[in-house]
Amino acid sequence: MAVLSSSGSFLILRAIILFIEQIYCLQNVTLGGNNDNIKGVLRQSFYYKLLLPLITATEILTFAKISKNMTLTSLSAISPVDGRYRNTTVGLAEYFSEYALIKYRVFVEIEYFIALCEHPLPQLQSFDKNVVEKLRDIYINFNEADAGSIKLIEKTTNHDVKAVEYFIKKAFDKLGLEQYKEFIHFGLTSQDINNTAIPYTFKLALNNTYYPAVNELVALLKKYAADWEQVPMLAHTHGQPASPTRLGKEIKVFVERLENQLNLLKHISYSAKFGGATGNFNAHHIAYPAIDWKAFGNHFVNDILGLSRLQFTTQIEHYDNFAAQCDALKRINNILIDLNRDMWAYISMNYFKQLIKEGEIGSSAMPHKVNPIDFENSEGNLGIANALFEHFAAKLPVSRLQRDLTDSTVLRNIGVPIAHTLIAIKSTIKGLNKLLLNADTINADLEANWAVVAEAIQTILRREGYPNPYEALKELTRTNQQVNAETIAVFVDGLQVSDIVKNELKLITPHNYTGI
Repeated sequence: MAVLSSSGSFLILRAIILFIEQIYCLQNVTLGGNNDNIKGVLRQSFYYKLLLPLITATEILTFAKISKNMTLTSLSAISPVDGRYRNTTVGLAEYFSEYALIKYRVFVEIEYFIALCEHPLPQLQSFDKNVVEKLRDIYINFNEADAGSIKLIEKTTNHDVKAVEYFIKKAFDKLGLEQYKEFIHFGLTSQDINNTAIPYTFKLALNNTYYPAVNELVALLKKYAADWEQVPMLAHTHGQPASPTRLGKEIKVFVERLENQLNLLKHISYSAKFGGATGNFNAHHIAYPAIDWKAFGNHFVNDILGLSRLQFTTQIEHYDNFAAQCDALKRINNILIDLNRDMWAYISMNYFKQLIKEGEIGSSAMPHKVNPIDFENSEGNLGIANALFEHFAAKLPVSRLQRDLTDSTVLRNIGVPIAHTLIAIKSTIKGLNKLLLNADTINADLEANWAVVAEAIQTILRREGYPNPYEALKELTRTNQQVNAETIAVFVDGLQVSDIVKNELKLITPHNYTGI
């Protein structure tokens, strides 16, 4: 109602101004004057100068309130990750949203408390083990309302992890566990929670979203490699015709590259830091010097969380392995960029046509256009992803002394390059599924480039000890004249070799000279 009221005031004031202008202009026309001149005089008047600031202020207030009340939707999101591409990236919210970060902080805190009970610490020996599942229900049943409660606490604490601790303490109160709640977050610093929760969600995201998507892409490439195994195709090096290849083999190049790099990525540990304020278990050791806290930390991080605890850290993880993961993801993305550009080129050469979807438009001006937009979209998103992966890999391992805060805001963005990568993979898959092999064009291109068999002929002549075979073929083919089947046949007939060798040479064509 406030917005409507401001908007109504704005319209009324505007109407008054227009009414005054019309009255003055009507009088002026009657007297034979110029409307533009009279408006200029009017706008210098006392009444206009009085009303105009009111109009401007009302207008600003109206739009400010509208903007403030705008609901976050795919239309109002700043980033296309949460806007235009929301349907593609929505699954990542479970791992990289603010809600997800809060949820998995709660998860780590609860599991840490349970681990202390299972050790057990002397003060926790009386803890009822039957309550453990109720504790786990805190994060299992965690919802947006719970996250909202934590954000409300954070408004007072101005500390996100401390807000999580206070939220869990309230949950303990409800469960009648007040006497144990000071062992929540016991001996820990915030980064013991962040540097476990974040790699945990990163691992989940790769396993549940990234790997299934990239594996789908690799599987599709393998299918095409098999389908096109025996399709001969003119190769191009430096953009020029080169020794023929097979389309299926060219697809296998990308399969091998992707599988090799995915294998390297999977062998990088998901590292975590867990060791107190500066990585030495100072608080733990001073409270319970008889306990082997390093062994406890290793068990908690490695066995319970399924991560890999770093043994010597500052207040934060040193992120070297995470940087390696970013570099590996970037290399995989580079391979996908290469794939996208090759598919784009083959389409432009008419080696592939694309499936046409009813109702789609390729150009607002040129009705005939069917553009390779999926490969272009993928390439653009991969570029954005790689820029961020590059920054993460370069920035995160560098921190002043035992810690500065520069890693915090960067870590909040790790879902962004994963999102752009996921968008890209889906776009590449979409583009690949549109491909229609155009065998006629591929064969015509081979037939138009008989010069490429020169390599084969000169190699056999070398075998036979023929003098200067390379130079002879160079003279024949490195000209601006068309070389065709007849040209090659005439050349072979003029060679001083046996008929058997001549027949062998004449069997070579651009269509069968494709190697193994």
